Order: sequence, then C-alpha cells, then structure tokens
Amino acid sequence: MSSAALTTPDELLDQLGSVTVLDVRWKLGGPPGEQEFLRGHVPGASYVDLEADLSDPPGERGRHPLPEVPRFEDAMRRCGVRNDRPVVVYDDNFGNAATRAWWLLRYHGHREVRVLDGGYAWWVRSGGPVEEGPVTADAGDFSAEPGHLPLVDAEGAARLARDGVLLDARAPERFRGEVEPIDPVAGHIPGAVNLPSAGNLVGPDRGSPGRFLPADDLAGGYARVGVRADVEVGVYCGSGVTATHDIFALALLGRTAALYPGSWSEWVADPDRPVATGD
Repeated sequence: MSSAALTTPDELLDQLGSVTVLDVRWKLGGPPGEQEFLRGHVPGASYVDLEADLSDPPGERGRHPLPEVPRFEDAMRRCGVRNDRPVVVYDDNFGNAATRAWWLLRYHGHREVRVLDGGYAWWVRSGGPVEEGPVTADAGDFSAEPGHLPLVDAEGAARLARDGVLLDARAPERFRGEVEPIDPVAGHIPGAVNLPSAGNLVGPDRGSPGRFLPADDLAGGYARVGVRADVEVGVYCGSGVTATHDIFALALLGRTAALYPGSWSEWVADPDRPVATGD
C-alpha cells in the first residue's frame, strides 16, 4: 500500500509544523462542520467548507459540481496551501469529504497530499493534541492547474459501463433503487456495479472501524467486481463526493480511476438517460 497517500495520527503528530493540515468535516444534509471545527481540531488546521470551497453551486452539473479553478485556488491559498509543502486532509465522516479534497488537490496538480487514516476520531483516540477556536493561516501560493487526474462525462460513464468497469460508490439500497432520499429518480446507470465506499474501511468487528482496510483486503474487494489491470475503471456516486473514496482506495493499490463528477444527480437531470434498478 502506498505510504504517500495515507498517514497515521502518530506520523501527523511528528509532522505538525511542516505540513499544511486541512479539516474538511462535512455531512450530507448538515449541519456545517465549522462549528465542530471551532470546538476542536488538529492544531494549526484550517477549516475547508465542502459546499463553498470544494464545489460550485448545484445546477445542471449536479449537486456538487467541481469548483471553478479560481474558486478552488483562492480557497486553498486562504487555507495556507503551498506548492512546495505537503498537505494532510481529514474529516469525521469516514474519509468521504477528505478524499474529495485529496482528489481536487491532486487533480489541480499538488504533488503530495495525504489522508489522515481514521480521521479526526482516530486523532483524538490516539491522544493527539486538540486546538479550539478559529485559525488564520498564512496565505499560500498554490497554483491550481487542472487535468492531472482523469474525468469522464455522462457519455464517458455510459461507455465505461459497457466496455470497462463503472463503479457506483453509493449504499446498496440506493444502487438497487429501493430508496432514494436525495435525488428525484432512484436506481443506477445501466451496466454499473456497486462497490459502496464503506467497503473500503475496517468494520466494527475488526477493532479499528473507520480506517482503511489492508491492501490485500482492498484488492480482493475490487477484484470481485471486475477491476483488473487491463480494464479501464470509472467511479460515480450521488454527486461526485463519495466516489472519490473509491478512487482513493484504488490509488492506494496503484490504480487510476476516472471520476464522473456530476454522478447520479447529473445523470437523472436528463430524462432521456436510461435508469436501471435491482442488482
């Protein structure tokens, strides 16, 4: 497993002061994570708002469109992100928001971005120091240059579902179309296969819930849904956030997968696009 993509609480503790730390606490439906940040965070971390900093406003491109380059660059500079300084990102939602930040930084050309394994909960559980209140970071100099990771649009997602592997990172009941609490249509892109992002993590029966699985376990899960070295892979979810969790897990295994940023929320905005239900 790549040591460059995950970091432990002990490793981060040793690196405080030499890395830029971003707190990306966010949960679908709220409340905003800033209040939690103010009550306690990794010392020196800057709060990043997923809705305001890591997304454009919802619309035809989905519920969480990729942010325009100036919006993202300004947010990262405000949080102290530098081109020549490593970044560590974390959240308290099993890594879904943190991997969105990881993906965006890597997509825009930052070369060294790591995710705190287990997030804020494992930082606290490991005895890491906690700081309260607002943080004003020294301005960064990050230059956002998009295009360093692959993307697909709706047409590309449909092609991958036919000719490669298109992973749906949502919960199984949403994939099957049994429930849809957010978007107006239930189901999935025809030909997609379901690999929920929660499957990338150690479960409560293993003693360290919320941390990423060992590499062999991760690889086995992806192999079971057809991910092989000779197959092109793409990932989507509801709005392009949770999908980055599967992309990150694949990156830990040395694999590159394309993101469909608009995901299901964009797909169903066009009533002419087909919808599948069931397994």
